[in-house]
Amino acid sequence: MIDVENQVVTMLSNAIHEEYPDAFVTGEYVPAPAKFPCVSIEEKDNAVWRRTRDNINMENHALVSYEINVYSNKTKGKKSQAKAISALVDDLMLALGFDRAMMTTLPNMSDATIYRITIRYRAVVGKNNVVYRE
Repeated sequence: MIDVENQVVTMLSNAIHEEYPDAFVTGEYVPAPAKFPCVSIEEKDNAVWRRTRDNINMENHALVSYEINVYSNKTKGKKSQAKAISALVDDLMLALGFDRAMMTTLPNMSDATIYRITIRYRAVVGKNNVVYRE
């Protein structure tokens, strides 16, 4: 299986911490963050990209998708903070070759005072860990 999740999470985490040293960044979904701002980075799907499977059914590429949730609970400026972090994430993911499939605000079910932005990305990744445009 082609697996780039650790590289993606590490790269995003490092970049987010450069701009937001106190941010809580995790590779798992967090329904109720204990610390803010919070960014959860979750690989949602990793499927064989059938177009490039060879005659012995060897996987050469995978179609991967990620869901990233950005949470802020600032009393003033939570929307601005969440949007700024989302823009940073978006720039990084697009630079890696991922395509943004969706970006939306969602109510946070556990606490309505939390501002939440959800972004989904997808890309084709080769067994050499190179990201290709779909």
